[in-house]
Amino acid sequence: MTASQTKPTACLALADGTVFYGQGFGATGETEAELCFNTAMSGYQEIMTDPSYAGQIVTFTFPHIGNVGVNPDDDETADPVAEGMVVKWMPTQSSNWRAVQELSDWLAARGRIAVGGIDTRRLTRAIRQQGAPHVAMAHNPDGVFDVEALVAKARAFSGLEGLDLAKGVTCSQSYRWDEMRWAWPEGYKPQTNPKHKVVAVDYGAKRNILRCLASAGCDVTVLPASASYDEVMAHQPDGVFLSNGPGDPAATGEYAVPMIRSLLDNTDIPVFGICLGHQMLALALGARTIKMNHGHHGANHPVKEVETGKVEITSMNHGFAVDAQTLPDGVLETHVSLFDGSNCGIRMADRPVFSVQHHPEASPGPQDSFYLFERFAASMAAA
Repeated sequence: MTASQTKPTACLALADGTVFYGQGFGATGETEAELCFNTAMSGYQEIMTDPSYAGQIVTFTFPHIGNVGVNPDDDETADPVAEGMVVKWMPTQSSNWRAVQELSDWLAARGRIAVGGIDTRRLTRAIRQQGAPHVAMAHNPDGVFDVEALVAKARAFSGLEGLDLAKGVTCSQSYRWDEMRWAWPEGYKPQTNPKHKVVAVDYGAKRNILRCLASAGCDVTVLPASASYDEVMAHQPDGVFLSNGPGDPAATGEYAVPMIRSLLDNTDIPVFGICLGHQMLALALGARTIKMNHGHHGANHPVKEVETGKVEITSMNHGFAVDAQTLPDGVLETHVSLFDGSNCGIRMADRPVFSVQHHPEASPGPQDSFYLFERFAASMAAA
């Protein structure tokens, strides 16, 4: 905080009793969540609107947050899903030709709390050392906080283990999607000549994933997370896509896994999963998932494709992982993280069924992983 900002207007309380003070922006009020850090240097609007961040507050390790404002084209879903944000420096006035609104105003209009002036390096070290903590965050322009009550709320937060959060971010009814990836100078254009019918099961799907499917030649129908096998097959798909999403995969798997198992048992159609969809597929194949210490969140994660040795720079956002030691016979590990060796991809040895933990649509490499969408399309063409 500068000399003119000596009075804090926001407070971040960790369950271990550690308290950080800073300057609030966005909405006022209080919220409780799991705290994670994200190492991406751009894309804060996409991060805040990524449904996979449900139940989490995001600490940004990059200090320049808010400097390009916000615009409707960069939303991954209609409204922010992350519970709040923590940044090093207060956002400055935006400077970008695409900006239509300031970050603080956008957050305030959508009920999301943010705090600046925090030592995010110290906070990030704490997350790495003790795991993703439970926190309570408050923004009060008067600077009055009941710190003991905030710490108590942080300690009372149940955490993400055992929580099915997909049901809170999935679509309420099916819909069609034909918008392709953004391209200069037209922007988002519709897919007018699709070659493959795809059902996308929405566990919290990002719009850019659906755009990538459309750009790969898919006619996409999106179904809610609770869609049954019969509801999926009623659309006579050439392939099924399993989307990203938040929460504990084991909890979502209680209703998602039976549908996927029915697909695998009764059809030979290609299946492709990303993030939570990857974990759902792994569970359906007989593997298990585990809670990570602090997860992977960022746009600079090196992932190695085992069969080719190629290293991709990827975007990650997950706090749970597939335990590669539990993969059954006939299921191969295709990708691994070069940060910690954790599983980042699987495939069935004898069928076009595969998934990855990272986000190939996010383009941090910038397009190292887009081949996965083309591989899915090729598998449908071959089938």
